[in-house]
Amino acid sequence: MDLQKNLFHGFLSAVGVFVYTSVVAWLLFNSGRLFGTEDTFWGPVGMLLLFVLSATLVGLMVLGRPAYLFLNGRRFEALKLLFMTISWLAVIVIIVLAFQLS
Repeated sequence: MDLQKNLFHGFLSAVGVFVYTSVVAWLLFNSGRLFGTEDTFWGPVGMLLLFVLSATLVGLMVLGRPAYLFLNGRRFEALKLLFMTISWLAVIVIIVLAFQLS
């Protein structure tokens, strides 16, 4: 896999993580209006389940393809793709923080 493909796949993974976290953040921001403010046992259960689901999905988006490449003997490509994805995520975090601070 060449550098251009790694850049593209890393970018897609990072954008997928950004879109997913944006949707979850929107749900949490509007949770009182959407689900009510009643304190019940199911609120914390739902939050913990959402946390587990989020960790699984984000882990799959970030580590899925690199793990596949690694297990197929393409270790150097797997590491390059993982670091590309992490780099794109860092760029997205910087952009989001720049918007937040302005």
